[in-house]
Amino acid sequence: MKFSTLVDYLAQLEATSKRLEMTRILGELFKHADADDIAAIVYLTQERLAPNYEAIEFGMGEALIAQAVTLATGVPLADVKKLYKERGDYGNVAEELSRAKSKKLQVDQVFEKLREIATTSGEGTVEKRVNLLADMLKACSPREARYLLRVPMGRLRLGVGDVTVLDGLSWSETGDKSLRPDLERAYNITSDLGLVAETFKRSGFKGLSKLKIAVGRPIRMELAERAKSAQEIIDRMGECALEPKVDGFRVQAHKDGEKVRLFSRNLEETTEMFPDVADAVRAQLEAKRAIIEGEAIAFDPETGDFRPFQETIQRKRKYGIDEMKETLPLKLLAFDVLWIDGEDVTGVGYKERHERLGELIAEGPGIQLIEQIYVNEPKAIDEFFMTKVEAGLEGIMAKRLDSKYVAGARNFNWMKFKRAYQGHLRDTMDLVVVGYLRGRGQRARFGIGALLCAVYDKKNDRFRTVAKVGSGLTEMEWLEYRNKLDAIALDHPHARVDSKMTPDVWVEPKYVMEVQADEITRSPIHTAGAKGDDPGYALRFPRVTNPNRIDKSPEDATTEHEIISMFEKQSRSEVKG
Repeated sequence: MKFSTLVDYLAQLEATSKRLEMTRILGELFKHADADDIAAIVYLTQERLAPNYEAIEFGMGEALIAQAVTLATGVPLADVKKLYKERGDYGNVAEELSRAKSKKLQVDQVFEKLREIATTSGEGTVEKRVNLLADMLKACSPREARYLLRVPMGRLRLGVGDVTVLDGLSWSETGDKSLRPDLERAYNITSDLGLVAETFKRSGFKGLSKLKIAVGRPIRMELAERAKSAQEIIDRMGECALEPKVDGFRVQAHKDGEKVRLFSRNLEETTEMFPDVADAVRAQLEAKRAIIEGEAIAFDPETGDFRPFQETIQRKRKYGIDEMKETLPLKLLAFDVLWIDGEDVTGVGYKERHERLGELIAEGPGIQLIEQIYVNEPKAIDEFFMTKVEAGLEGIMAKRLDSKYVAGARNFNWMKFKRAYQGHLRDTMDLVVVGYLRGRGQRARFGIGALLCAVYDKKNDRFRTVAKVGSGLTEMEWLEYRNKLDAIALDHPHARVDSKMTPDVWVEPKYVMEVQADEITRSPIHTAGAKGDDPGYALRFPRVTNPNRIDKSPEDATTEHEIISMFEKQSRSEVKG
């Protein structure tokens, strides 16, 4: 397919915000795409060069993009930057300055050149990347240049989510979404939309069944529903397995001989971040090739006691890893196995999977089979629950004994029962958005992944941060928020904002949203309620319940005083409980 043809479809997608129309446009695009091109097309529409779990980044910021435009057009760098300040988009700048008329570029050429740019390394990397991109711009028509530049900058802003791609693939074959469940099943066990699209294009509907679980390629993780009471668990499951709910990092570990890869719940690879966990998998897992899941939590190397989440989360970093590995080691509490030496065991009941997992784990400090008991009455659940809460954990997990592992599903085969569901923090809060983070993984395509939110310090007339909110919004709401926040973006924190965190984009404190959280905790990274060396307060697991409190001004938001009062009330309730 010619790149100009893909650009025509991208322009159509950009022009609509209606999901059904987007599905139709994608369906037409996929219908006319060749099998050799369709994976690249899927990746490019999501501003990627590989599946989400492969960390291939373009490595080109605005400064390098500007240099490439200058090289390609001959326009002085100062003029290019000046035009960018006026237009706010280097794609539009390139389109305006380009005089090329060529439409000879093919999609596969563009994709491979972009991969070359992203994977270029060694001496002279910056210059090589700039030159490669400039050469591509010279071969582009003005409109091609616009969309070409938006890909490495992450600014296509099409809002094409995974589900929309799957619906588009179904539509390309049937004219409706009827094949979505089968496409989604294939995606859930491969986590690779490009692979699914290419398989579907080459082999049709029947070819999807040939896609299998593979070591080294993450499986989209199964998730749990919330339980309101012990009685509800028994009503839904009967006899079930209970496990402590550990507050750490969900880890899916893939072992292939001496090679180990670790993936997070959102498919981000964390192998380099958690080398101690990788070493433990390599040493203690008695299978040549396997896929297991567990929760990694920090522990005190002196006493063996588990650390609270606020300490565990310090391990999520890219620098100083070796030092943190010594002072804050991680232990993997393994709870499931999905694949063992060529055998897919996701179709085996949970009880048997857990037993087989126990047989795989050798003695050692890094991996431990998670504690488990079987119960068949609510009283036993309540007793186990209270024991774990008193021990400082957040609750328990209940699992149906005969349940299969359903990749990517959230269902009542697994249920989580937590302190937060006991009514300790029922009130919602109205928070002010003061910035946003661009996001990673699946959210990166929207250019926004989390909102930095604050409460109002009435005494000092300022907004102090209390949460980074990343859930509760639909795909369309994320896009809407991105657009309206960009209109009030600042290149520095607002004078009335007090924050230790630095978002990717600061915004004027203008929009108020309603947020629910599990509980309020003390936090050294937020400023609400912070005094001197004492930490501030933060919302635990915040999620949006109403994205647009248009009836409230920023000054009408929840106050810092209210947050402190809610924390104290919550603490008293826990003591009484």
